[in-house]
Amino acid sequence: MSEFIVVEIAWERCLGISQCGQCVQVCPVGIFGKGEENPLIVEQNQDECTLCDLCLEACKPDAISIIKRYED
Repeated sequence: MSEFIVVEIAWERCLGISQCGQCVQVCPVGIFGKGEENPLIVEQNQDECTLCDLCLEACKPDAISIIKRYED
């Protein structure tokens, strides 16, 4: 489990790998991986998040959330 950042996918909003999959393509630090139908979150990479927002911009609105644990 990550210490600083938690990335979540809202499965009801995610279009899946075949229709989108952009999060996998744009993430510079490999937080997302390819599942058979949906992207997967590579948990050990979450703290590598640079907060670049590329995944948020590439995916359907509100499909991905980045939670900063240090702001709790």
